Amino acid sequence: MPDVTRRQAMKLGAAGAGAVLLPAQWTADARTMNAQAADDLALWYDKPAGTDWLRALPIGNGRLGAMVFGNTDTERLQLNEDTVWAGGPHDYSNPRGAGALPEIRRLVFANQWTQAQDLVNQAMLGNPAGQLAYQPVGDLRLTFPSAGGVSGYQRRLDLATATTVVTYVANNVRYRREVFASAPDQVIVVRLTAETPGSISFTASFSTPQRATASSPDNATIALDGRSGDQRGIAGSVRFLALVKAVNEGGGATSSGGSLRVSNANSVTLLISIGTSYVDYRNVGGDYQGIARRHLNAAQGTVYETLRSRHIADYQKLFGRTTIDLGRTPAADQPTDVRIAQHNNVNDPQFSVLLFQYGRYLLISSSRPGTQPANLQGIWNDQMAPSWDSKYTINANLPMNYWPADTTNLAECHEPVFKMINDLTVTGARTAQVQYGARGWVTHHNTDAWRGSSVVDGAVWGMWQTGGAWLATMIWDHYRFTGDVAFLRANYPAMKSSAQFFLDTLVTEPSLGYLVTNPSNSPELTHHANVSVCAGPTMDMQILRDLFDGCARATEVLGVDADFRGQVAAARNRLAPMKVGSRGNIQEWLYDWVETEPGHRHISHLYGGGGRQSARSAPVPRDAGQARAQHVRPAPAVPDRR
Repeated sequence: MPDVTRRQAMKLGAAGAGAVLLPAQWTADARTMNAQAADDLALWYDKPAGTDWLRALPIGNGRLGAMVFGNTDTERLQLNEDTVWAGGPHDYSNPRGAGALPEIRRLVFANQWTQAQDLVNQAMLGNPAGQLAYQPVGDLRLTFPSAGGVSGYQRRLDLATATTVVTYVANNVRYRREVFASAPDQVIVVRLTAETPGSISFTASFSTPQRATASSPDNATIALDGRSGDQRGIAGSVRFLALVKAVNEGGGATSSGGSLRVSNANSVTLLISIGTSYVDYRNVGGDYQGIARRHLNAAQGTVYETLRSRHIADYQKLFGRTTIDLGRTPAADQPTDVRIAQHNNVNDPQFSVLLFQYGRYLLISSSRPGTQPANLQGIWNDQMAPSWDSKYTINANLPMNYWPADTTNLAECHEPVFKMINDLTVTGARTAQVQYGARGWVTHHNTDAWRGSSVVDGAVWGMWQTGGAWLATMIWDHYRFTGDVAFLRANYPAMKSSAQFFLDTLVTEPSLGYLVTNPSNSPELTHHANVSVCAGPTMDMQILRDLFDGCARATEVLGVDADFRGQVAAARNRLAPMKVGSRGNIQEWLYDWVETEPGHRHISHLYGGGGRQSARSAPVPRDAGQARAQHVRPAPAVPDRR
C-alpha cells in the first residue's frame, strides 16, 4: 500500500473512502489491553504521536481545530482557525479571456489541441495563475518536568464525545489530559488533572511559522498576535490573535514574555481562544482581538464541567442521529494501529463502523453553520504551503467531503457549502463576463477563501468549466433530501444563473451536432500526449444534465420561470449523450479515445453512474458495466488532486 498523504489521512473518512487511518509504514504488533465494547467508538493507541503530525488526533468545532499529539514530555497542540489564509481579497479574472475564446474553440474543433491549450495558458489563466493557501495559526506547547519513567500510557479520540484523552503514570502519579473544541463556547479546552494533589506543573508557550508576536497580557494568559503569509505576490492580510488562559485549582500561575508557568496545581483548565480579521472574501477588517477576547472572557467564567457538558450535548445532537451495527469480534479489542495492520487478515466488522463514524466525526468537526466549508484537509494543517494549498478542489474533493452530510443525517454541516456557492455567484459572474462574455456565473476546478473562480494551475488541470455547475447540483440534491422549499427558494437563483452561463456558452459540435462545452477537460487527464483540453467531455455532459434537470424541477416546485424551464429542457435534449466505446467502456470523452494513463487518480466519467444517468449507444452491450470495470482506472483511498 502506498504512503498516505496528510490530506488522505485526514479526509478519508469524510470522503467515504478506504480503510486507512494512519500511514501504512506505522505498523504495530498485537498488544493486549482492556477494551470494552462500550468504548468501540474510539481511536486509541498505547504510545504518543511523538513528532509525527499524522499520528496526532484531530479535534474541531467547525471553526477552530487542533491536532493533539499526546506526548508526556512536551505536549503539542497544533492550532488552526478556518479563515487564516495567505494573501487577501482580490479578483482572479483575466480580461483577455473573452477575446481569445473563439480561436480556442476553433482550434479544439480542428483537433489542434496543443495550440488550443497553449492559448488557454496565455489568455485564460487567472491573475495570479494559482490560488492561495490555507495556513496554520501555530503551536501551543506544554513542557512538563522530566519523568523518571512512564507506564500505563493510553491516548484516545472518543468519537461519542469528540474528546481526546491521554492517561499515563509518571513518578508514581497518574495523570490525565482531556482536550475538546467547543462549538457552543467557541474555545478549545484542555483539562489537566492528577490523582495526587499538587502534581501538575508545566510551562506553556506559542510557536508559529507566521509573522507574529508573543506576549503575556496578564499573569495567567499568553497571546500570539500575527498575520497570514504572503503568497504569489499577494500580501497576507488576515490578522489573528490566539489567547491561552490558565485556570488553576491549587498551586500558582505566572506569565511573562509570552511564557506561562503553572506550578504544583491540583488541576488546570487551559482555555484557547482565536479570533481573526476575516469577515468574508471581500473584507478582512474584522475586530480579531475583540473576537478572541470575547470568547475567552465568556468561557473563563464557566466551570469546566459546564463547558464539557455543553460541548457534548451540542455535538451529540449531530453525531447521535445515525448508528450502525455490523457485529463485533475480539479483533476490536486491539489498539487502532494494530487493527489497521491486521485488517486484511482478521475478521473485524466493527472496524468498518469505526471508519464510518470517524468520517461523520471529521465532517462535524470541520464544517458547521457559520464556518468555512471543509477544505482539502478539513481544518487541520500545519504547513504554510501545504499540498494543493489545502484549498477547495471542486472537480472531486469538495463534493466528496460532503457526500456523508445528507446521507448520514448531518444536513446542517452542509450550510457552509451553500454560503460559499452564494459568494461564488458574485466572483464567478465577473469571471463569466470577462472571460466568456456570458451571463450567469462560472467556477473552474478550485477556489479558496477569496472565492477565486478563474482557470488556475495551468490548462491541463484548470480548464474545466463545470466546477460551479457541480456545486449548483448540490443545491437540488439537498432539497431532495430535506424537502425544504424555503431553502430551495433561497438558493434557486444560484442554480438558475449557473445554468444561464451554459445556455450562453454551449456550442454545437460541428460533426455530431451536439451541444458541448468548449474548451474544457476530463479532470486532470490527458487524452493525447500532454493535452487535456477538449470539447464535451463526458463528465461535463453528465453534470449539465443534472443541473438542467434540477433547474427544471425547481421551477415546477417554486412555480416560477416557465420560459426558462423550456430553455433548459431544450438545451438538455441536445447535450452529447453518454456512449459505450469499442472496448465496452463508458467513453470518458466525446470521442472513443484511449486513456493515456490507465491508472490515473480520476474516474470522472463515472459521475453519472449508480443509476443517475444511462449510457446510450446502438447496441449497448449487456456487460458494459463489467467491461468498464475492467478498463476503469482504480482509485486510491483518497484520490490525489490539485
